[in-house]
Amino acid sequence: MPEPIVFLPEMLCDARLFGPQLSDLSRKYAVTVAPITGGERVEEIASNLLDQLPKRFALAGCGLGGVVALEILRRAPDRLTRLCLLDSSPLPDTPQQAAERDPLLIRAKAGKFDSAITEALHLDDLVSGPWRGEVAGLIRDMAQGMGIEVLIRQTRALQRRRDQQGTLRRITVPTMVICGAENRQLPVKRHQFMAELIPNAALRVIENAAHFALLEQPEDTAQALRDWLAMPLMLR
Repeated sequence: MPEPIVFLPEMLCDARLFGPQLSDLSRKYAVTVAPITGGERVEEIASNLLDQLPKRFALAGCGLGGVVALEILRRAPDRLTRLCLLDSSPLPDTPQQAAERDPLLIRAKAGKFDSAITEALHLDDLVSGPWRGEVAGLIRDMAQGMGIEVLIRQTRALQRRRDQQGTLRRITVPTMVICGAENRQLPVKRHQFMAELIPNAALRVIENAAHFALLEQPEDTAQALRDWLAMPLMLR
């Protein structure tokens, strides 16, 4: 039996972020999406998830989900069969970056949650195309369903996250790094850097996509995930 796959979504997102890929992969794999809403620290979120996840599984995380995925790997490397990081980063917030997140939370609490969603998820950077409005609407609907309290907890988790570069160097499972070619916040060069730290990692750049390649180019991202799942297992 193929290993089960666990997806971890970006902040303020739910299973709909992976909708096209879940439909594609569920023909062959047991797939699930785990929430990353349970805590104000990445370590707490990861610990809670490890109590619920399968004994062995493939793990794919997008954005904050990728940050949590690295913490799961750091804590329980023997439980992962393979790893995929989508539009994510192993680096912690600098003090300046952490401080710059606070005004966003102030606006959200002051009744400007919709504006905070746009900034937090970089919706203005979505690539042009016939489905841009639909993609933005879906992302906004997911975020509104999560609510302000989840935004606060997940922002705190981002502000306090650890440096995981050392974790990357110790990875021994098949790993793919996926990013949108037009991702301005986490550009391709940063993903190249991340992939170079991981032994034998593959890098896949999705053209005509920004931070949400999963929704902006769902077929290309599904193909990348299929290629990731076809990567041969490494000998430990």
